[in-house]
Amino acid sequence: MSSTDPLSQTFAALADPTRRAILDRLAKGKAPVGELAAPFDISAPAISRHLKVLEKAGLVRRETDAQWRRCSLQPEPLMSVDKWIGKHRKFWEQQFGQLAGYLDRARQIQMRAEQAGTKPKAMKGRDGGK
Repeated sequence: MSSTDPLSQTFAALADPTRRAILDRLAKGKAPVGELAAPFDISAPAISRHLKVLEKAGLVRRETDAQWRRCSLQPEPLMSVDKWIGKHRKFWEQQFGQLAGYLDRARQIQMRAEQAGTKPKAMKGRDGGK
């Protein structure tokens, strides 16, 4: 897989906390570059580089209106990330569901053993206890 595929570019852009903070601000609405730079103790060229990474990933669009340069959030790449994560979320939810079932059965066995005054037998997992 190429490192320039859209999903990889989006994850690379999201990897930096400054860029994530810029996106958080833009989620509230369009903003001029100066306003985006204000919370950070970094140079204007550094902010510009961050914005270029976000633009290249398709997360931000810069518009020029007279002397103003405004940025806006472009949500499409984030929707692709959500879709990708959603696939993995389903897998892990199934795994956690199976673990919860196993733990419930183990608790029931433990409670029955305590009520009978015996030690519980070891439970066998899906692999037969191997």
